[in-house]
Amino acid sequence: MQPLPVPCPAHLIPDATGTDAFHDVYRNAMAHNVVFVAIESEKRRQWTVKADTLTAGSGHTVADAVNDVIRAAILRLVDDREVDLGAYTGPVYFMMHGVRSEERARELAAALHAALYGDLEPLSRAVPPPP
Repeated sequence: MQPLPVPCPAHLIPDATGTDAFHDVYRNAMAHNVVFVAIESEKRRQWTVKADTLTAGSGHTVADAVNDVIRAAILRLVDDREVDLGAYTGPVYFMMHGVRSEERARELAAALHAALYGDLEPLSRAVPPPP
């Protein structure tokens, strides 16, 4: 499995549902020293978005300002009840439960992935800032 491009098209975000699939995707990210990102199917036809920067190694850093933008976007999704309470907002590990469609989960995962590489444009399109 090749590392995901940056920015990553939503349709390429891996589905890591199940222990084996999760471990495969996570190990692949570690082997390539890239940010881990994936979606997982939950009960009740909902989805989880996960990302982890530890897999990218110590050379990968995310600026505090970028982490602040990501955190704010995730909190807006919680406030809008688009994702469940208890979302992890970084700065290393990110998780959003309760996403109501696979398509939206992929969009959010792709936007988060791009942001963790410093490209905030996909995130601002996926989760527009307040007016």
